Amino acid sequence: MADAVRFEPVADAVHLAIDMQNMFARGGIWETPWMERVLPTIVGITARHTARTIFTRFITPLHADDRPGRWRRYFGKWQCATRAILPPSQLELVPALRKFVPPARVIDKPAYSAFTNSALASFLSDKGISTLVITGSETDVCVLATVLHAVDLGFRVIIVEDALCSSFDAGHDALMTLYRNRFAEQIELVNAEELMSLWREGS
Repeated sequence: MADAVRFEPVADAVHLAIDMQNMFARGGIWETPWMERVLPTIVGITARHTARTIFTRFITPLHADDRPGRWRRYFGKWQCATRAILPPSQLELVPALRKFVPPARVIDKPAYSAFTNSALASFLSDKGISTLVITGSETDVCVLATVLHAVDLGFRVIIVEDALCSSFDAGHDALMTLYRNRFAEQIELVNAEELMSLWREGS
C-alpha cells in the first residue's frame, strides 16, 4: 500500500460488497472456496458501517435467450444458473450478511459490473458518495468489472485485500499485482485492519 493511502482518511464512502450470494458459497452452483475465509472480515466491515453498506446481487436471466449477444452463449452453457432452473434461494445473500438488511441496502444487477443496468450510479450520485470500499466475490470477474467501471466514473476505489474471494487463485493474485503496478493513482489496496484506522464509524 502506498504511503499516501496510510494517511488519507476515508470519508463520503460506502462499503460495496459484491455478490456475496448463496450461489457462490459452499454448495452453490459457482462455489467459491475462499468465501468462508473472508466472510468474517466482510461481516466485520458491515457491522461497523451497516447504514453505509450496499450489497450487490448478480441476478441471472429467466432463460438464456433473455440476454443479448454472448450472454446467450454463456447462459446456454450455464442453463443451471437460469432462474427457470435455479432455486431462488441461490440468488439470496448468505445468511451472515442478510441479517444486516436493512439498514444495509441491496442492489441487483444483470451483469458483472455493479453499475451496468442497475440503480447504483444514481444512488451514489444522489448521496454525494465519492469513495467505494470494495469487498466480495469474485476478485477476477464481478469485482474486477465493478472496480474498473468505478475508476472510469472517477470514484476513489479502496479494495480490501483480505475481504475478496475467487475460485481462481492465479486470477486473484494477478489482479492484486496489476492494481499495485498499473492503477496506483486510482486504486488503493488495504487490509481490514488498515481500513479500521482510515474509516471511522459514522464518517
